[in-house]
Amino acid sequence: MLAKRIIPCLDVTLNEKGAMVVKGVEFVNLREAGDPVELAKRYDEEGADELVFLDITASPEGRRMMIDVIEKTAEQVFIPFTVGGGIRSIEDINAILSAGADKVTINTSAVKNPKLVKEASEIFGSQCIVIAIDCRRNFDLSRGENVVTLEDGRKAWYEVVIYGGRKPTGIDAISWAKKVEELGAGEILLTSMNRDGTKLGYDIPITRAISEAVNIPVIASGGAGKPEHFYEGFVDGKADACLAASIFHYGEISIAEVKEYLADRGIPVRW
Repeated sequence: MLAKRIIPCLDVTLNEKGAMVVKGVEFVNLREAGDPVELAKRYDEEGADELVFLDITASPEGRRMMIDVIEKTAEQVFIPFTVGGGIRSIEDINAILSAGADKVTINTSAVKNPKLVKEASEIFGSQCIVIAIDCRRNFDLSRGENVVTLEDGRKAWYEVVIYGGRKPTGIDAISWAKKVEELGAGEILLTSMNRDGTKLGYDIPITRAISEAVNIPVIASGGAGKPEHFYEGFVDGKADACLAASIFHYGEISIAEVKEYLADRGIPVRW
């Protein structure tokens, strides 16, 4: 079994103070968590396997990426560094990679223009292209293509949402995951809005369903609150990596503690 990855996530926005890492619950009620450059340096030193930087308001606000902040962050980390938010074109991807990122993650623009995924993977290589899938449970079973049985026995399908969770698309998340793999994506960053920021654990039903549906790595995101949740994400959700934000930002648990917990239970991790 390949070593499982632990990935801190920096959700970054711009305010009167400049670039700021924030965290909310189900994509709203954001509170500040610190400077992105300082947090990135800390996570690199603490043993994170990778780092994800998401400019969460670039697409909703229709603005460009924070290239200067990305450059400063990239200077502080020596682990794989993925950047997303507001990417609309091949030129945007090139600018982000040129600023020091190793990979880009695309969400809204991939849904609106799937050809971008194919073109980007052909130009930059699949290993550089991560597709972020934000999704939400939908109980109107007449609309979904892939019905999933939830923990409590209810059935739902998962609808892809874009613009930072603000706009539902009517697209089935499992079908979309298969499609982006066909288009050349090298990895999927899967976030369940139903679990985001709740600390109730990852959304195992959709994580497992997508992990089983595709042959590319899946990063579980949304809901981590304790070490057991990472274990569940890897074992029950079959994820290749687990991403977390608030529990790391606010010092509730360290990356080392998560890795020790996993290693003690037979999950291979990188030290």
